[in-house]
This record gives sequence, structure tokens and C-alpha cells, in this order.
Amino acid sequence: QVQLVESGGGLVQAGGSLRLSCAVSGSIFSINHMGWYRQAPGKQRELVAVITSGGSTNYVDSVKGRFTISRDNAKNTVYLQMNSLKPEDTAVYYCNARVATLISEHDYWGQGTQVTVSS
Repeated sequence: QVQLVESGGGLVQAGGSLRLSCAVSGSIFSINHMGWYRQAPGKQRELVAVITSGGSTNYVDSVKGRFTISRDNAKNTVYLQMNSLKPEDTAVYYCNARVATLISEHDYWGQGTQVTVSS
């Protein structure tokens, strides 16, 4: 069984910073891509940032230059450094990872962590 545990959300003023972490544990053979999604009230979940096993990254246009995704493969952990936060970044942020076990490969999700940016 595979688990993703997120941490680091909270309340911050506009212009501030937060760092999200997501640790993957369980029967892991390998972790392929890892990413962060977010869902604001009344909106669909959207991809914020993704990082491949090789370290290539991609971001949604609205966060480019402000957010940085990174991963520590030794710790099976992915991070999202969020700077210059705006009220429109307010959402529940979800970690996602494509994890291979000895039997199969699936996408797994964290439980979500709330990020609230006040104006």
C-alpha cells in the first residue's frame, strides 16, 4: 500500500511564502512523475506543477516565476515552494505521484492541504 502525506499549508498574507511537502511511503519500487494540483471553491482541480523522475519541470502559466517544484528522491518527497502568493492562489493543494510497486503502477493522491492567501 502507498500513502502520500502532505504538510505545510496554512494562512499567509499576499506577497508571502509557503512551502508544501509531500512524503510518499509504502511498498514503492519506483516513483515516476510527481506533481501538485489545486482546487479552489467552485472550480475544477487544476495541475499546478509537475516534475519527472529526471527532474524536468512544468508549471501552469499563472504560477510561473513564483512557484518552484522540486523532489528529493532519497526521501521520496516532493516540495512546492510558493513565493509572492496572491489571493487567487487560495485553494486546497493536492500532491500526486505515479508510483510503481512490484505488481502495478498507479497514480496516488494525498489528502490535501489548505492554502489561504489573504489580501
